[in-house]
Amino acid sequence: MYLCDKVIIFMEGLVSYTINVNGRLMDLSEPQVMGILNVTSDSFYAASRQQTDEGILKRAQQILEEGGSIIDIGAYSSRPGANDVSPKEETERLSHALELIRNKYPKAVISVDTFRADVARICVEKYKVDIINDISAGEMDKKMFDTIAELNVPYIIMHMQGTPQNMQNSPHYNNLIQEVFYYFSKKVQLLRDKGVKDIILDPGFGFGKTIEHNYELLDHLQDFGIFELPVLVGISRKSMIYKYIGGDPESSLNGTTILNTISLLKGANILRVHDVKECKEVVKIVKKMEECATLTSNNR
Repeated sequence: MYLCDKVIIFMEGLVSYTINVNGRLMDLSEPQVMGILNVTSDSFYAASRQQTDEGILKRAQQILEEGGSIIDIGAYSSRPGANDVSPKEETERLSHALELIRNKYPKAVISVDTFRADVARICVEKYKVDIINDISAGEMDKKMFDTIAELNVPYIIMHMQGTPQNMQNSPHYNNLIQEVFYYFSKKVQLLRDKGVKDIILDPGFGFGKTIEHNYELLDHLQDFGIFELPVLVGISRKSMIYKYIGGDPESSLNGTTILNTISLLKGANILRVHDVKECKEVVKIVKKMEECATLTSNNR
């Protein structure tokens, strides 16, 4: 079997999606690249941390110039064992960064990484944030689902076992895939009942999962198509790479590129990354493979 024949198997069943970002439709038929901007002091990958005005704007510019279509801003580190950040401090960090970026790049599509409903509301209502990215899928703030329904913005829900403070304390599943799917089926139904239209699923690589859990989840990524919703993969420079092959976050770009390629072939619609340029190259190459697969299929 040729490589293009294998790509056909992956590509034939894929569905195209769009999401509404402040009245503009974002087409996910070509996977989108979300660049990470952390306004924190303790996120796991040092190069993603920016706290000065110059650093924040330089990182936003880099994401956009390298082809990122979404800037994802976080002010609360969710690395394993991270310290808690108060709502006040999180809001202040985000407000400062959002004001800078909105003034410089008013049309940029911005996602905010927060699990707090009140923080989400301020970011959307005051700074016109386009997307809310919630690592807890409403588990850490019971007001979040109602808030998202009122704000009417695309909502990324992630699977996590536990909280950032305890999620890696011996994570256990009787059946990982069944439990993750059941989790999402309940969340999606609750959101649909509240009228939320644009829902994006994030399997939560590295959040309450062992290395084996992460690779099992990746192996079944194409099965998330059963939900008929866009899927976001955030695998960039994570410990499932360097704890397995050696190294550290700084040396994990090659592993990240490999896993992003696999993710695209298995149907990922959005890739959340530190390295936008390299990820855009992956998207371009996989798209070429898809074109080759389509041509081969049509000529049969």
